[in-house]
Amino acid sequence: MDENSIYADLHMHTPNSDGTVTLDKLPEIAQENNLRAVAITDHDRTHPKLSEPIQVINGVDVISGIELRVKPDSLDERVDLLGYGVEPTNELNNILKDIRQNRIERSQKIIDLIEDETGVRLDMNISDNTGRPHIARAIEDAPELDYTYGEAFDELIGNDCVAYKSRDIPSFEESIGALRESCHFISLAHPFRYDNPQAALQISKELDGVEVNYDYGDMLIESPSLAQDAVDRFDLTMTGGSDAHDIESIGSAGLTKKDYKELLSVSGLEEYK
Repeated sequence: MDENSIYADLHMHTPNSDGTVTLDKLPEIAQENNLRAVAITDHDRTHPKLSEPIQVINGVDVISGIELRVKPDSLDERVDLLGYGVEPTNELNNILKDIRQNRIERSQKIIDLIEDETGVRLDMNISDNTGRPHIARAIEDAPELDYTYGEAFDELIGNDCVAYKSRDIPSFEESIGALRESCHFISLAHPFRYDNPQAALQISKELDGVEVNYDYGDMLIESPSLAQDAVDRFDLTMTGGSDAHDIESIGSAGLTKKDYKELLSVSGLEEYK
């Protein structure tokens, strides 16, 4: 394996939140993509089958992680934090419980708004795992509606659309302490997906790392060197991952073996292997 090859994809989702690749299948798929380490960072929840901060499953390091959306007081927008090596405390579990309840209430409201707009009631079950991707798939699958998955977001449930409903988000200040107690390492996710990347990068000084390597796809972004500058300025460790929600995206971004080993060392996760 080339020293610059992607060795670790540290940002991906399973059906535990809104991904499609199960944990049981992931190690095999990871190896097919020449990966030797992955992190499961499901939205607002830990994976129930990962009982340790890091486990070796079929030759692949699998890190128990979480992606938590928070609202810093210093920003006009919400940002996502990635926690690695999660060992949930009661405080974190209580935050996640409130988020899951709000997901149910929000999803029910969105479905009501879709019915108000289209006259069609979606045939889907709502759970504390339901998010807009699930609703968009149900819209695409509804025979009475003529929307693709993307059009569902663009015309119905995307931000500022007729069937959009925001969800309650915990504050950064409320969440960071719980994440500190529960995680071995905390990183700012995808800084160039925010409206104000430079302001978002400023809060990374209170974290352990920044997601420097990320699959932004066709997004027009500011110079990625801004993220590396934050790493250097605040003495952080870089992370990286694909944010994969499907099999095709796995391994499209991540860390080299050298950078992954550095993250293991800094976080203390290497002692769990």
